[in-house]
Amino acid sequence: MNLLVKARRQPGEIVRVTPESAGWRFVGFSAYQLPAGEAVTVSLPGREVCVVVMAGRANVRVDASTEFRDVGNRAAVFDDAPPGAVYAPDGAGLRITALTYAEIGVAHAPGGGSLPPRCIDPASMQRSVRGKGANTRYVCDILPQTEPAEHLLVVEVRTPSGHSSSYPPHKHDTDALPTESSLEETYYHRLSPPQGFAFQRVYTDDRSLDESVAVEDHDVVMVPRGYHPVVVPYGYESYYLNVMAGPRREWHFRNDPAHEWIIDR
Repeated sequence: MNLLVKARRQPGEIVRVTPESAGWRFVGFSAYQLPAGEAVTVSLPGREVCVVVMAGRANVRVDASTEFRDVGNRAAVFDDAPPGAVYAPDGAGLRITALTYAEIGVAHAPGGGSLPPRCIDPASMQRSVRGKGANTRYVCDILPQTEPAEHLLVVEVRTPSGHSSSYPPHKHDTDALPTESSLEETYYHRLSPPQGFAFQRVYTDDRSLDESVAVEDHDVVMVPRGYHPVVVPYGYESYYLNVMAGPRREWHFRNDPAHEWIIDR
C-alpha cells in the first residue's frame, strides 16, 4: 500500500488526495502554490471545506454573495504566527485569488450542512507546545472539535531540527469513544531548508500495515489507520498540516503501549 503522494514541482495545484484516490470515505486535501494575481476555482459540491492560507495573502470567495478579503497574515509556514483560514459549508463555488505569492491548503470532507461560512480569526486559534526535550513541537489548532463543523478537524505543527513528532506513536482508527475515535488523516509536509527530508512510519499493531517513507518538501502522507510518528533529521525544521475526518468529529487517540513509557521519562 503506497501511502506517499509526491508533489508536483510547478505552480498551481501541487498535490491532491481524494477519498477515491486514498480508498477511504472522508478526507480530501489539495495544496496550491499561486503567484500574485493568480486564481483557482474549486468545485466540491456537498463537501465542507476549510481553506488554509498557509503563506501569503488571498481573497476567498465562498459563493456568489460571500467573499472574505485579504486572508492570511504570514509570509511563510515557518513564521511564528497562525495562518489565515476560511470555513465553507459547501465547496460548490470556491474561488481563491492570491494577492501575494500564496500557499493554500484546501481540506474537505462530507458536508453540505447549515453552518454559515466564516473567516476563522487567527487570534482565536489555540497555540500550544506539546512534548518535551527532543520531542517538543509547536501546535496551532485551526479547526478543532470545539469549533463548529460537520466532520473536519484541521491542525498544523512545527517540529524543530532533530526532533520527533506525533510521538510517542499514536493511532485513532477505532470507533471506541471515549477512549479512541476513528479518523482518517493526511499530513502535508514542508521542510526548511527545502532540500531537506523527514521520515514517517505508519504501522498497525499486527503489522498488516507497516510502511516507512522519506518525505520531501510538499509531499503528503496518507494515514488510513495505525500509528504514524514523524522524525526530523538534524539541520532541518519540519512543518505539517493535518486534516482529519471520520464518522464522529472527536479526536481521541491511543498511544502504542510499547513506547508510552517515554511520556514519563
